[in-house]
Formats: sequence, structure tokens, C-alpha cells
Amino acid sequence: MQLAEAVRSPIACVSMFLLLGFAGCKHEAANPAQEAPASQPQVVDVSSNGIVRVDNPGRFPLQPAVARSVVSTLEVTGSVSPDVSRELPVLSLANGRVVALHVGLGDYVHKGQLVMEVQSPDVSTGFDAYLKAVNDEHLTSVTLDRDKLLFDKGAIPQAQLQAAQTGDDDAKADLTASEQQLRVLGVDKNHPSDTVKIYAPASGVIIAQNVTAAGAAGITYAGATGSLTIADLSHVWVICDVYENDLANVHLGQHADIRLNAFPGKTFSGTISDIGAQLDPSLRTAKVRIQVPNPGNQLRLGMFSTATILGSRPDTKTAVPAGAILQLHDRSYVFVPADNGTFKRIQVKIGRTLEGNFIEVQTGLNVGQQVVANALDLQNTADQQ
Repeated sequence: MQLAEAVRSPIACVSMFLLLGFAGCKHEAANPAQEAPASQPQVVDVSSNGIVRVDNPGRFPLQPAVARSVVSTLEVTGSVSPDVSRELPVLSLANGRVVALHVGLGDYVHKGQLVMEVQSPDVSTGFDAYLKAVNDEHLTSVTLDRDKLLFDKGAIPQAQLQAAQTGDDDAKADLTASEQQLRVLGVDKNHPSDTVKIYAPASGVIIAQNVTAAGAAGITYAGATGSLTIADLSHVWVICDVYENDLANVHLGQHADIRLNAFPGKTFSGTISDIGAQLDPSLRTAKVRIQVPNPGNQLRLGMFSTATILGSRPDTKTAVPAGAILQLHDRSYVFVPADNGTFKRIQVKIGRTLEGNFIEVQTGLNVGQQVVANALDLQNTADQQ
């Protein structure tokens, strides 16, 4: 029994020694794999202070902020309105019923085009005065010829001849006045009618209509306020509201770029032609009028517009490549180099997009300061860690 235990003990010791040896060899083989260097740089984003640390900062090239000559701008909103100097009312000086209306609101009319017909008692009155003037002029003319003959023969005194001459002159004046009245009413004396034909005084678009073709009702009249209004829309106004604090930067003759929601990506050019002398007491804004050419009548009345008023002299502004700007939560940032191969994210206020795909930086950065050229690449790398 003691002999068997003695034989088993050395065997157990040898077995235990072999097992420990194999285990030690396996453990030593696993260590090199665990200690292998990482193939990717380690990046840590410290959000509390905006620091980003990288093992290889050269992966993210830097570019200095540059100085650019930029014309200052002021952006305001407004709407398209007609140029009142190019508006003409369509009037009928003959009062009466509108018995025919040949155009309507929004129609384009040409100068001399028939737009409506008015039935008026003024026509009868005017034509009656004309016929009487014709008869009177004929009678005084015959009387004058007779008195001249009698005066030559010594049958009448010179005073009677002079009276006949005066009567004839008065009759001719009355005839001329009655003809002029018919012309004003729009009546042809050689082709009289109980209606007056009204023609367009200019080419343009009907922008206001105060009458309807409802002559049978007897309630629609051609009045002094204008039955129709025609506007030449080859030039229009853009009326903008400019705040009191910005009025010092607005001057007559300044150029403005006009953009409309109806034409995305298209810009119209205009010039400031008037600055309102009175402010809105509640909004503290003044009306600024911009004269805009309108070829093809593309700008329609009432369209909402945005006007960018350009300054008269350029200013020097800080600018960086567009890729250097990082947009997060409606804010703009750039990355600048910090200590020991780190980058710091700082907030900036940006302005317009400049030529060469540069972005104007209004605050937060100085000319010559280095920034990461591709801010989004650096931010994405930080987010993946």
C-alpha cells in the first residue's frame, strides 16, 4: 500500500509539471497578439472644452484664414408694386351706363384698343349744342355777306357791318367749342351715336377695375375715379421695410439684388429711387423704394421678395474655405490647432459665401489664424471613437 502510493506520487508530480509547462507556453504565445500596435490613430473628443486629440495630427491639414475685400450688404424683405408714374386711369368724361365692357382685370391691352362703351345723355346734349352752333354760324355768315354788299352800296352804316362781323365771329367760336366738346366726349360729329366708345390711353395691364358690364341694372357708371386702371409693368417697384438702425447704410442710387420665391436661384437688379421720409410708429421702419426693370413682365404685383442692398465701398473681411466650417445645432464652428497635437473647436459667426467657395467669418476668427481645412472629417473621426 505504501509502495503503491510512492509509485503514484512521482507520476502525479510529473503530470502536474507537464500541465503547468503547456499552460505557460500558451500564455506566452497570446501576449504578442495583445501587445500588437493599433493600426488606427486613437482620437478622443473632450466635449467639455471642445478639445480633439489625435495621434497623427498631420492627417488633418491646416489652412490660414485670409482677408477678402467684401462689399457690405443689408438684406430686407418687401413686395412688388406698380410704378405709379406708369399708371393711367381709363376715364369716360361722358357720364352714363356702361353697356359693353371688352376687357377685364389682369388683361393686357394695347394703346388705342376699345375697352368699353358708355351710353350717356351727355352725348345728346353735346350734339344738340353742335347742331345749333352749325345753324347759328350759317345764319351769321349769310348776314355778314349781305351787310358787306349793302355797305359797299352805301345802304347801311359801318356800325351795322361791324355788328354783323362780330355776330359771325361769335357764331364761329360757338361752333368750334361745340366740336371740341364732342371730341372730349369721344363722339364723331359726322357719325353721331348714343354711346361713347372708350379706348385704352396706353399699353399695359389692367390692374384695377371699378365697373362691370351691367348696364341693364342701371347702377354702374363711368365715374371720375376711373373705370379701369392700366399699368405699364415693364418697370416695377419693390417696396421694402428698412429698420431705423439700418437707414444710415441706405442711399439713393444704391444697387440692390432682388430675389423672389417664385424664381429660386434667379436675381433681378434694381436701384433705390426713394427713401421714405416717415417711419412706421409701431415697427420703426421706413419704406424704401427700389426701381426694377421687368422684361417680359416676370415680376407680378404682390410677389414677396428679398432685397440685398449693396454698400458703396468694400470692406476687408476674414474668410475661410467652406470646408473649414462645421455646422452643429444651428451654430458654426471651426477647429484651430492647440497644444500637444490637439485641436480646439471654437464658435464663429459666418456671413455670405464669397468667390472661390470661401465663407465670410464675421466674428470669432482673425486673419492668418490656422484652421482645419476639413472640419467635418475631424468631427466624424472624433464621433467614431
